[in-house]
Amino acid sequence: MYVGRFAPSPTGPLHAGSLVAALASWLDARAHDGRWLVRIEDVDTPRCVPGADRQMLQQLAACGLPPDEPPVWQSGRSAHYQAALDALVTAGAAYPCGCSRKDIEQAQAARGLRRQRGVELPYPGSCRPERGGLQGKPARAWRLHTGVHESNPPPGQSGQAPAAIVSEATNEAIVWHDRRLGPQRQDVAHEVGDFVLRRADGLWAYQLAVVVDDAAQGVTHVVRGADLADNTPRQILLQRRLGLATPRYLHTPLVLAADGEKLSKQHGAQALDVSDPLRTLQRAAAVLALDPKAGTSVPEALAAWTAQWRQRWVQAD
Repeated sequence: MYVGRFAPSPTGPLHAGSLVAALASWLDARAHDGRWLVRIEDVDTPRCVPGADRQMLQQLAACGLPPDEPPVWQSGRSAHYQAALDALVTAGAAYPCGCSRKDIEQAQAARGLRRQRGVELPYPGSCRPERGGLQGKPARAWRLHTGVHESNPPPGQSGQAPAAIVSEATNEAIVWHDRRLGPQRQDVAHEVGDFVLRRADGLWAYQLAVVVDDAAQGVTHVVRGADLADNTPRQILLQRRLGLATPRYLHTPLVLAADGEKLSKQHGAQALDVSDPLRTLQRAAAVLALDPKAGTSVPEALAAWTAQWRQRWVQAD
């Protein structure tokens, strides 16, 4: 059965860009006659705004987009993330890291790599066990070893944590198909490096939390903004390491601010105005190339857009 989800972070109320992702996710679930869930991704507690989660749920309800089940808050699921990290450690697929951001920049500078604006440097694997590990440094974070390959079936298939072998230079590229963007490919080991699973401040990293929760909720389809497409290969890699199923992905167009950057709270996005929900939804539908004039009420418009979505994205699959 189809299970979709909308997973906002409560760093503020929903804005025009987040409604586009919510509407697309809801339409995809309805077009597949499936269930639609809402998950509040509040693991990054310092950035969360008190009350924003409830405000977002109220905004969704005002737009005729209530979830089919009670929402789940990630902040209450730490034990599940710890269990996943423990499984990865047991398999030799995760290790502690003592590097600071400055350490990483210095290590890459020695190789001739400089950090570019808005782009994180790949982690060079300085604290990998086969390279000496922490070498006296205190552990700051936990990272996924992207050079690890399973030598037997993953836990989801065999019921036991996989044995693992280490390759210093892996050419394992993640190849996947996005329903809107088409074929995608990323060599995570070289383009991203060993990425963080648990942060230096003790908080859980988004990549691990989203993979664990999608699996726990039985999510079969992920529909979200195109700015998250670059995260997908890391999540697929984690799914494989943990023996979890990989959902199908569709990344939607972004709403851009006046400067051409993605509309976001950091770029001054205004809270979603739900005083006229039909008009607000029409603007989101237009971004998704749906007929904004379909229907004279919220229920009529949502029904019409569901039919359009089904014809474009479901029947075409």
